[in-house]
Amino acid sequence: MEKWSLMTVTVLLALTVRWAVSLGSYSGAGKPPMYGDYEAQRHWQEITYNLPIRQWYFNTSDNNLLYWGLDYPPLTAYHSFVCAYIAKLINPDWVALHSSRGYESQPHKLFMRTTVFVADLLVYIPAVIVYCSSLRETSAKKKASTCALCILLYPGLILIDHGHFQYPLSLGFALWGVLCLSLDWDLLGSVAFCLALNYKQMELYHSLPFFCYLLGKCFKKGLKGKGLVLLTKLAGTVVLSFAACWLPFGTDVEQIMQVLRRLFPIDRGLIINNYLFIFFQDKVANIWCSLSVLIKIKNVVSPQTQLKLSFAVTFLSLLPACIKLTVQPSLRGFKFALVSCALSFFLFSFQVHEKSILLVALPVCLIINEIPFMATWFLLVSTFSMLPLLLRDGLLLPYAVTTPAFLATCLASFSILDKTSAEDLQLKAFSLSLKGYVSWFKSFPRIVRTLFLLSLSLMGVLSLLSAAVPPPQSLPDLFPVSVSIVSCLHFLLFLLYFNIVILWDSKNSKSQKKIS
Repeated sequence: MEKWSLMTVTVLLALTVRWAVSLGSYSGAGKPPMYGDYEAQRHWQEITYNLPIRQWYFNTSDNNLLYWGLDYPPLTAYHSFVCAYIAKLINPDWVALHSSRGYESQPHKLFMRTTVFVADLLVYIPAVIVYCSSLRETSAKKKASTCALCILLYPGLILIDHGHFQYPLSLGFALWGVLCLSLDWDLLGSVAFCLALNYKQMELYHSLPFFCYLLGKCFKKGLKGKGLVLLTKLAGTVVLSFAACWLPFGTDVEQIMQVLRRLFPIDRGLIINNYLFIFFQDKVANIWCSLSVLIKIKNVVSPQTQLKLSFAVTFLSLLPACIKLTVQPSLRGFKFALVSCALSFFLFSFQVHEKSILLVALPVCLIINEIPFMATWFLLVSTFSMLPLLLRDGLLLPYAVTTPAFLATCLASFSILDKTSAEDLQLKAFSLSLKGYVSWFKSFPRIVRTLFLLSLSLMGVLSLLSAAVPPPQSLPDLFPVSVSIVSCLHFLLFLLYFNIVILWDSKNSKSQKKIS
């Protein structure tokens, strides 16, 4: 009873923070002609309600794909249709074809914000609560609630979902997938992840760890016995899940191909395709955008060459974690591989938006009870990396309040500054392998704490400068570029750290016994 009362307080606090953030501005408010992501979501409701399914992804006189054309998988479209159906009952003007473009009013804002709250309450928040309650490492009642509180108060997701405007459904489905796998409900976990992937194609960031973990589990059970049966069941589950999601489009090959072209628009060039345009115009904290400050990559190599180069680097960077997970499948290794692979995709992919860092932040939240210091540090940097986007959306005040509040919560919940030893950071095996070569490991905790405080100071200074000081006329993008470069350097070090933890993990053997 006490456990659930603590969880109730946690949920109420999380909802209060979300409600406070939702009172502010949103993406593109009052900024015609394109407005922003808020208008994109509203426009998809307009399109899905008024047009037949066969026209949702095609360019027609009623569906101009250059104006926020639908470019997410079918589940997003179905969700938009459901929201539009309810909106039509309340006020038909909200989804009227053509005339509702750029519609902005307080009642409509309340409706749109409410749809995000409902998605949070139905999918994401329950997944967090059940996940934290099921953690074997957090048997104490207080631990489960404090872990849930830290995850639910992560400012990056709150600011994007309830400020900028976005639905948390894909991350919620992915979290349910992780939870089901942790309970050995492999088929349900596969269904949940298929739903995540069919809601947003960016869930491909998490696909390889899911695939490698389940494949490795089949190998361990033996491909001539139980492993083959499990593999067959998993394959059938995935096929049926995708078939159900794509059923309305499955009668026409051209429909399927058009949806795929909308989901992966590599061949549409830098100007037409919004994602590729963002890749070079917004200051994203990935390696290619950071390098473009020194080398204008787009002037040196063609987009096709960039695509091949980014694919090769991404593949090589995630290969070690995937091999380790396939050979030695464990739940702990699975969660760390989710972090490593998602971060590799973010850093080295061809098409990246600054919001994509949330795909890395979610699995980091899932290991905050295991490595609270590094997880907290990463989550702070991930929020900071989206600062230029948050400033454009008028979310400075929510950012300035929620970020320190999150840090204070983690300090109080986990005493993170006291957990910086090699053992606390899961680096004991690695440190033992270097014991005879690196003498400074004795002072490692002090060095890590110092770097953390320096990092916080640098992010604080850049946040203040970005918000309060006009940049030089000759360098109008000075602060956004500085934010992206500083964040990118952090992420590269985090990628190295997580891969070291994965490759030197000495706990996998214990987990493997349970799988076998």
